[in-house]
Amino acid sequence: MTDTPPAFELLPGAPHSPVLLHVPHSSREIPADVRPGIALSDAELERELDHMTDSHTAEIAGRAAELAGLTPWRFVNRASRLVVDPERFPDEREEMTAVGMGAVYTRTSHREVLRPGGTDPAPLIERYFRPYARAMTDAVADRLAATGRAVVIDVHSYPTEPLPYELHGAGPRPPVCLGTDAFHTPPGLLAAARAAFAPCGETGLDSPFGGTYVPLDFYGTRAEVGALMVEIRRDTYMTEPGGPAGPGLSRLAESLAALVASVTA
Repeated sequence: MTDTPPAFELLPGAPHSPVLLHVPHSSREIPADVRPGIALSDAELERELDHMTDSHTAEIAGRAAELAGLTPWRFVNRASRLVVDPERFPDEREEMTAVGMGAVYTRTSHREVLRPGGTDPAPLIERYFRPYARAMTDAVADRLAATGRAVVIDVHSYPTEPLPYELHGAGPRPPVCLGTDAFHTPPGLLAAARAAFAPCGETGLDSPFGGTYVPLDFYGTRAEVGALMVEIRRDTYMTEPGGPAGPGLSRLAESLAALVASVTA
């Protein structure tokens, strides 16, 4: 835990790189003033963080950035998704609200109480969610202005076995799942991802998680903004649920770097 509220960090890349590696769920940090609103013991909270944190994905993105020929930009969430989830809608459009996992989670991965009933999400939305969304919008706009296009590559991970909160957990769980959007994921981007991650094993499409992250200012209107979600099955690179990384991490970083290089070219 930390006394200084963590937020997010934009790590600059090469001026002419269109690629923005987005790492939204890698942190375990919860500000001290947010902790009292969470209805779990310290041990229960650590266990929940084990399940819900995309452990080591910031390191995968960081190593890929070092290996890529033209360094991509990185946008990294420095707060846990248990503070707010920046990739969820903060309103009725969010289907995960049905299981207590909208922008501000009220239930755990096992559908137990995370925050007490009647918790007002508005302060967390204003303090964390909206500044994050504005900063991501600005980061994408900056890449558009500098290069004429932007490619947002989301870097996530998911457990080998489905957790109770998953709405679509019954489908395939390949080593690498590629999440797509009909408008923002062109065939060339998808083909490049399949080729880049081939050394890591089978790649699947939109299962167990689908879709991409695109700031709403560009969603469905700016085809120059490409987007792809990379979901990595955790047993391929780490000890589950929240243990150390293994040798698979380097291979994944190399594949992500190959994707960045392909997209940049």
